[in-house]
Amino acid sequence: QGRLVESGGGSVHAGESLRLSCKNSGYYYYCMAWFRQSPGKEREGVAAIDGAGITTYADSVKGRFTISRDNTNNTLYLQMNTLEPEDTARYYCAAADRDVAFCRDAASVSSWGRGTQVTVSS
Repeated sequence: QGRLVESGGGSVHAGESLRLSCKNSGYYYYCMAWFRQSPGKEREGVAAIDGAGITTYADSVKGRFTISRDNTNNTLYLQMNTLEPEDTARYYCAAADRDVAFCRDAASVSSWGRGTQVTVSS
């Protein structure tokens, strides 16, 4: 099973950018994804990418967030631009051996990281 460790979270102002990283030190998963969860809300699949580089995004982040992966170094990234206060959440790295169409579904996830906090102030 993969061990996923996130980094790169922090506190920024609206309009600024952050890049999250997730190092996978174990099993190679075909699909990897970023989820986020804020208090009182369900965990949301933000973006996913498969081994061929095909990506999917939640409508709320399209055009602002970019997911990528470095298969050589087993690292997943999430570039977040033009951040908004509504993006404030704990962001989790996730992995699954599923088609990318299902990879933003929490029920499909095989391995989770512990998360990294992103806080965006207005």
